[in-house]
Amino acid sequence: MKRLFSLAVILSFLVPFQAIAGSSLPVTRSIGAPVGFASACAKYKWLCGRVAAQQPRDAAGIALLQKVNRAVNGRIIPVEDRPSSHGDVWSLPVAGRGDCEDYALQKMKDLIDAGFPSNRLALSVVIGPHDQNHVVLIARTDGGDYVLDNLSSAVRLWRTTGYTFLATQDFQSRTGWRVTLAGPRAGEFS
Repeated sequence: MKRLFSLAVILSFLVPFQAIAGSSLPVTRSIGAPVGFASACAKYKWLCGRVAAQQPRDAAGIALLQKVNRAVNGRIIPVEDRPSSHGDVWSLPVAGRGDCEDYALQKMKDLIDAGFPSNRLALSVVIGPHDQNHVVLIARTDGGDYVLDNLSSAVRLWRTTGYTFLATQDFQSRTGWRVTLAGPRAGEFS
């Protein structure tokens, strides 16, 4: 009886995990890219181009994601963009400083440089803490879509972040963006 109860307890934890584990962010129609993305695309060919690479096995891929997330978060000092006549500027961090999209761009570049396939990486605009727009990097693995975030040292499955996802860079057509609308407040925007 104890064994049966123990098995039931273990299964009760695994079943919800399995429902989340293989989960990719849902996307629908195309949407315009965020302000600043097009100029970053023109400046950084790796951002919107395709770089072929072998998809690492999940364990090695997750370890690489964690390593890059911690390294970039540890070496960049958070600052907000200064207002400019060109709108929001998306760039790699300057002088070791950057805002959320600068962190995400640096993480994407570092992962591509380390051999992670570019068509498995995408930027995403979410509603972050304090109801502000926030940009994170999504890494697609066979185990699901993981979020690399400058506000957390943990790499987490998208469903476990508490964020509401609004729009995500298209994994295949890298210059395009897609409506995401997923997460706790998604119903407010549909």
